Amino acid sequence: MDRERLLAVGIAVVVLASAVTAVVIPGVVADADRDDVHPGRVDVEETTIAANGTSSGTVDLSTTAYLSHRGGDSENVTVTVRAVGLESGLVEATRSTAIDTITGDREVPVTVDIPVARDGGYRIETVLRADSQRVATVSKSVRGVGSVQSGGHMTFHRFGADLPAVQYSVASVDGDTTALDVSTYLTNHGAAPSEDVSVELVVRQADSNVVAARTTIPVDDVAPGATVTPNATVDVPSAYNYYLDAVLRQDGVIVGTARSAANLDPQERIEANTTVRDTGLQVEDFETTDNTQPDSGTDPEQSAGGGIPGFGPAVALIAVVATTIAAARRQSA
Repeated sequence: MDRERLLAVGIAVVVLASAVTAVVIPGVVADADRDDVHPGRVDVEETTIAANGTSSGTVDLSTTAYLSHRGGDSENVTVTVRAVGLESGLVEATRSTAIDTITGDREVPVTVDIPVARDGGYRIETVLRADSQRVATVSKSVRGVGSVQSGGHMTFHRFGADLPAVQYSVASVDGDTTALDVSTYLTNHGAAPSEDVSVELVVRQADSNVVAARTTIPVDDVAPGATVTPNATVDVPSAYNYYLDAVLRQDGVIVGTARSAANLDPQERIEANTTVRDTGLQVEDFETTDNTQPDSGTDPEQSAGGGIPGFGPAVALIAVVATTIAAARRQSA
């Protein structure tokens, strides 16, 4: 009987000690539910990049990372997007976003907008972290950011055969000045109406590249798929050949250029893709005057050498020097 009592007391002591240990030291007794839960696993399946909003100097690159999740809950997950210049290698911008706890086996899209300058190209790096540990990194390159347009996608309409994108006609001739009616064709290839579009026309003398005329044409909103023909009249000196350059801008950013040729010199013809050569340019024909009046008592034609083309102060100086040399030779003889 004493032996049975001793055994019962021993069992009671073991049970009491186990109960006290479980209360005083948490975790001694294993939680069956916690053993059955596996930690979550998250990874980046793919990333996509799209332009989402532009301003005069920047464009927002909307980067979407598609996260693949498996297993238990994943907490403290963040996605960081960096824009690194392709030429400089410098980090131009960084944006991060935190994600709520991810549960279950599913795919989670996470979008981060990062603003970059509308110039050059970038390497977009997407970094996934979980519990402050880097899990995955995905990189993609984006080029031609400067051509990104808001709203519609405006371009010059390119014709086949020999029809140029920039065309002209002679509107009038007044003495040594010719008025050119210059026009071009623009098409909206986007899915939305275009906004803030303009065309700058620059008329350059072919042999010297001197700008003879310049004007800017504002373009009204163009519906998707529509083509418009902006035009302007410019005055240039006659008897020269010119390159007609059209510069297309949207939101203040150059998005396209086109060139054609205007042949006003009857002795020579040029094409937009030919190499130019000197044919005796007179730069004064292209100088901008300030409309000042000559001094009283001075005949403008006399100051220009009697109105004879090509004779001016330089020729008069040469004549004086030649006369002096001839007189010196006669005296020495």
